[in-house]
Amino acid sequence: MTQSLKKILIVDDSAVIRKAIERFLSDYQIEVIGKASNGLIALEMFREYQPDIVTLDITMPGLDGFQILKEMVKINRSTKIIVITALADKATGLRALKNGAKSYLTKPFGPEKLRHAISRLLE
Repeated sequence: MTQSLKKILIVDDSAVIRKAIERFLSDYQIEVIGKASNGLIALEMFREYQPDIVTLDITMPGLDGFQILKEMVKINRSTKIIVITALADKATGLRALKNGAKSYLTKPFGPEKLRHAISRLLE
């Protein structure tokens, strides 16, 4: 059984984090269809490309990750959204999951942690 290539949208205001996520996933069967540095660009790309997976930062200028998350869930409930944030408190994680995220990672994270989260989503 061949698994179709999954499309991912990477949303983070840090270019370093966007590049790291892309690098961590380079040997996976995942196509990076876009990288957004803010919420408005992220929502535009989300509507246009309909990704299977989104990595989403919470703390960003303009729209924060929670606002973006709610909009993305309204647009397409089946997209699997992983919230990746420096906010390590449990309340933030629970709020993200309650608002529609399928997974939650705290920064800093390594390739193994990200790959594990993606693998669990794709099962």
